Amino acid sequence: MSATPPYRRFVAIGDSQTEGLGDGDETAGWRGWADRLAETLAEREPGLRYANLAVRGRLAGQVRAEQLAPALALRPDLVSVVAGMNDLMRPRVDTAAVTAELEAMFAACTATGARVLTFTFPDIGAIAPPARGLRPRLLDLNARIRAAAERHSVVVVDFFPQAATTDPRMWSADRLHASPLGHARIAAAAAHALALPGSDDRWVEPLPPLPPVALARRAAQEAAWIGGFLGPWLLRRLRGRSSGDGRVAKRPELREVATPHRVH
Repeated sequence: MSATPPYRRFVAIGDSQTEGLGDGDETAGWRGWADRLAETLAEREPGLRYANLAVRGRLAGQVRAEQLAPALALRPDLVSVVAGMNDLMRPRVDTAAVTAELEAMFAACTATGARVLTFTFPDIGAIAPPARGLRPRLLDLNARIRAAAERHSVVVVDFFPQAATTDPRMWSADRLHASPLGHARIAAAAAHALALPGSDDRWVEPLPPLPPVALARRAAQEAAWIGGFLGPWLLRRLRGRSSGDGRVAKRPELREVATPHRVH
């Protein structure tokens, strides 16, 4: 196996997960798996420059329309393309159309010679049982992502089969965005998929067991989640609004990355 080439320009495009929601806050800023991966890359290649064009709430078609051209203009040699969950959670979704948007991005990026990274989605029904009805469309979208990625030699992190990805500690309170631990594991998974030196598959290891939760308490937790997170999310959609309305990319230009070893 040939050595992994150095990456000097990493550009991330996508939605809230790539923006980093769940890992930080609006005051201090959002970190997220893409920032964490950039730090890992920069430890190997100190001159690495990184841009993150992801914006929360974006559908796959919006990511393609708004972020692809600016990403290509930065001439990246590594691009992450992660989108589709916002489409999946809509009342109606055409998974073939969503995949077509993703595949168009895969094709455009690989045509420049860039390495492309993408993900499948974990089992949302195991993360949030009230959303288990989405599982058939999730399985279909994941299968289509794998096939499209294979056609374009895109690196895929296949999260769906890994039980660790549905552990509640991997997710923030809204169960829609990874927690800091979850983002750290996603970054580790991406590093492993890219065969970066020092990476390994420990990201799949399960966390220590959680104490059992009484049925009544679990029911109360599910009701609180529906009222506190799922309900408002659905209401925004019915009103034609998005959490990303008025938002812009947090890191639209390539800048050098301050790794933990270089932060003072």
